[in-house]
Amino acid sequence: MSELKTCFKRVEYDLDGLLHFIDLGDIALPDIQRPFVWKNSKVRDLFDSMYRGFPVGYFLFWENTNETGVKQIGIGAKQHGTAARLIVDGQQRLTSLYAVFRGKKVLDANYKERQIEIAFRPRDGKFDVADAAIQRDPEWIPNISEIWAGGRPSYTVVKHFLAQVREKVDLTDEEEEAIAHNLDRLFDLRKYPFTALEIASTVDEEQVSDIFVRINSEGVKLNQADFILTLLSVFWEDGRRELEAFCRASRTAPTGASSASPFNHFIQPDPDQLLRVAVAYGFGRGRLKSVYQVLRGKDPDTGKYTAERRDAQFEVLKDAQENVLNLTHWHQFLSALIGAGFRSREMISSNNALLFSYAFYLMGRVRYKVSEHVLQKAIGRWFFGVSLTGRYTSSPETVLDADLARFRTVEKGEDFLAILDGILESTLTNDFWEISLPANLDSSSARNPELFAYVAAQNKLGAPVLFSHKSLRDLIDPAIQSKKKALERHHLFPRAYLERNGVTERRAINQMANYALLEWPENLDISDDAPDVYVPEIARRFGEDDWRAMQKHHALPEGWATMRYEEFLDARRQLMAGVIRLGYEQLL
Repeated sequence: MSELKTCFKRVEYDLDGLLHFIDLGDIALPDIQRPFVWKNSKVRDLFDSMYRGFPVGYFLFWENTNETGVKQIGIGAKQHGTAARLIVDGQQRLTSLYAVFRGKKVLDANYKERQIEIAFRPRDGKFDVADAAIQRDPEWIPNISEIWAGGRPSYTVVKHFLAQVREKVDLTDEEEEAIAHNLDRLFDLRKYPFTALEIASTVDEEQVSDIFVRINSEGVKLNQADFILTLLSVFWEDGRRELEAFCRASRTAPTGASSASPFNHFIQPDPDQLLRVAVAYGFGRGRLKSVYQVLRGKDPDTGKYTAERRDAQFEVLKDAQENVLNLTHWHQFLSALIGAGFRSREMISSNNALLFSYAFYLMGRVRYKVSEHVLQKAIGRWFFGVSLTGRYTSSPETVLDADLARFRTVEKGEDFLAILDGILESTLTNDFWEISLPANLDSSSARNPELFAYVAAQNKLGAPVLFSHKSLRDLIDPAIQSKKKALERHHLFPRAYLERNGVTERRAINQMANYALLEWPENLDISDDAPDVYVPEIARRFGEDDWRAMQKHHALPEGWATMRYEEFLDARRQLMAGVIRLGYEQLL
């Protein structure tokens, strides 16, 4: 009978031992895990469970080799540069414990340093998140980190705390004994036992990812971008930091008038997203799996890994990333989206479409030297087209890889542009405009690529807000900050009116073709009136030509206020498709 072989071994630790190994740098967080995201209340619950002697789960480690990058827990240098074990599962727990026991700051999901402060009341052994009231209450230890980080023996801590409480409160002998006992139990958390399963170093990254998902039902599947970011951490740490710094800066508006910043109103990118752009532009690949092996220095003929080949491929990535993070490139690309009628993230249905379009922009600008005024329109219509058709919604890596493959032998800018336009022409056919697009507009989704393209087309065509003399593109400017949005979605056939007439299904009432953007005071004035009641009254405010042009811009069929509802929806979908097509053609 054969013996069962496993790819892991079981190891027992106490908490003191685990913390010691983290101090040395022998245990570290691999970059395939996510940032520290726990709220302080969850850290409090972890300590409460341990204090009560409850089990709090095991750790999953991965034996490390020199090929794999790591991110250390906490802020500050470690004695050992290369960790012997990496945390695959249990990072949030171990980071919480290390931060509290060592009084160390950690990096959160927004790349900011954060201090975790957990309070403890020795009288009854209660844990809580520190707040102002607890800070003032002498019966609380507002930050238990001070107990361990201070290095004082337990006897000294107990004696000092009792003296502090006696100054404010009279204590009986029983109460003092209970306080001393509970503080001793708190100190003894250092001896709390943990079990770790350690995966052998011979197990590869994909298998580790699979193990992580199988044992963690809430786990997010680790992808190839995570593994490439791991390589950056070990072979080009500055590059990883540059990515993170760019992403961090994109989340906050600059304070000075002349401060250059990646901040924008379209996207707050993550490092893995920008990495995808760099790989697409630098290597001409959409699938990251093959690029991961290339960056490790794998020879496609022999299958062997060499440092020389790895270094050469990293030089390609460095050059690509420099262009990706170039602020002039970044903002000129985003201005192409504005030129195509898109104004903010509220009009972006696919981040993939945006990011992959950025890769094509870089190809046109840097590699093929296309004139900026030509490239702006080309990338504007590319983004408009791929967003409208959902080109990168299903199997995005495969589709991008096929798109990039078309350019591998291209040398001239005009050929680059011809291929982009050829892809769009093969997709945006007459059948698409006249059949597929009106059918796709039969939807009640509030985040629909067709709806966003419709609003973008209205912006491009200079449409006014419905029932207003103001420009639509001015009122959806993301830079305008007010307590109430300038525009609201309005039912052209009001909900109450439809329900009175037997249309009660939400999907039917909330059809995309039944909506228009109105200024909110106008929306209130219309209320639940029937269209044949409120429309003639509003029409009197406008001249005949202005009213006709407004109806055209908003895809409203003639006499729509007196139409049957279903007839109106069918007619308006056709006209909305026409507005979208007209807006797109402005970019040709």
